[in-house]
Amino acid sequence: MNEQNSKKKNHEESPKITMGEPVAPVSAWKRVFAKRWVFPAIYVAAVAIILTLVWVYQDASQKPKDAPASVSQSIEDSQGTTGKVDGKQGEEAAETIASAEDLAWPVANVADVTVVKPFYDKDGSAEDHQAALVQYNDTFRANTGIDLARKDDQPFEVKAAMSGKVTRAEEVPLIGYVVEITHANNLKTVYESLSDVKVEMNAEVKQGDVIASSGRNELEKDLGNHVHFAVYENDELVNPANVLPKNEK
Repeated sequence: MNEQNSKKKNHEESPKITMGEPVAPVSAWKRVFAKRWVFPAIYVAAVAIILTLVWVYQDASQKPKDAPASVSQSIEDSQGTTGKVDGKQGEEAAETIASAEDLAWPVANVADVTVVKPFYDKDGSAEDHQAALVQYNDTFRANTGIDLARKDDQPFEVKAAMSGKVTRAEEVPLIGYVVEITHANNLKTVYESLSDVKVEMNAEVKQGDVIASSGRNELEKDLGNHVHFAVYENDELVNPANVLPKNEK
């Protein structure tokens, strides 16, 4: 009886293939790999590991290394060199500032001329205002500059008060020929009542260059032969007497 049970049990535990041979037992690894999710999981894990390694490598390569003494010294040296260059440039800039032009009188010899009509300064006295009014027919207008003339009413050379570029050169009714020169620092000088003009539009002039001769105009015909001189800073009229050198006669 036991022998029959044993044979029956062995027969049940050893399944046979179609040819009657027993099937080899399936290993645990094969059973694992037989699962559908195993290979995708392995692929994802491998990708994650590779990406992690790449990130670690890049992070390590981007970290700054400790600067050796030679590099620090090079930085100090470069700063020292820059300081020397800046110092030299600073000296040149100082020389440029020191040699920067101041506004000059627009005549060869200021002692030869007189201010025959002053600038209308709104902060001036009533007497100053009256002296600075320009009358034309029955109207009065504020004088926008100063008018210079010789006592003998003779013409004289008109010079550029500062180096710059001619930005206007034209003849205008009532005020005669006008020349405007634009300078650095948002300065402009305007010369009216001119004759024998020697400069043209866009011409570069230097301080002291002769740009014209004094003349006459209809608006200020009572002043005779003269030049009207105006100064603009940032397109605002300023009193030329406040920016010109003091006239010591």
